[in-house]
Amino acid sequence: VERLQWKEMGMTAEYTWDVFSTVDGYGSYNEHGDWGGYWSKQGPELLAHRAALFARKQRMIYGATTFREVAEIMRSGTDPNSLDEWNVRLMRMPATVVSSTLHDDLGWPDATIVRGDAVDIVRRLKAESDIPLRSQASLSLNRALMAAGLVDRLQLTVFPVISGRSGTSRILEGADDFDLELLESRTLDGQTQELVYRPTLH
Repeated sequence: VERLQWKEMGMTAEYTWDVFSTVDGYGSYNEHGDWGGYWSKQGPELLAHRAALFARKQRMIYGATTFREVAEIMRSGTDPNSLDEWNVRLMRMPATVVSSTLHDDLGWPDATIVRGDAVDIVRRLKAESDIPLRSQASLSLNRALMAAGLVDRLQLTVFPVISGRSGTSRILEGADDFDLELLESRTLDGQTQELVYRPTLH
């Protein structure tokens, strides 16, 4: 009944783009970097906060590249960060993967591979889902969704490093112009900033 009333009011599921970044805007690093997971800046507050974010059920949305990377890390167990509680909870979430190339769920317990236009797929999910939607990384996918006005919250976790020599994957490279309304901000472990914005196409 609650879901029906919610849909009758024209409300849609909230979509959060959740992304990690260096101060200079990189999402990962190459073989010249020796940073380690979280750029070696994780602390107890960050890990506890991340675990709390995944305490409620959400549907994860992935592009093929990020899904392959995450599934491989989780499946191999070689990355000690995959044992962090928030990653354990993440793997229990249902996932929708937008891909024209994947034919396998790669061991994710509840993953659905969907083919088609990402904007149309996510617009439909926002209208139909009775749980929030969240996407990690999936940079090109989320830049397109943000341009289409489908990203309600840009959750940017900024680690206190500059990776000008080794940084790869600029988070917002090629994005449109946006105005950002700051919704939340917090400092974790005295050094890492989490900034949550509502993006609006400028």
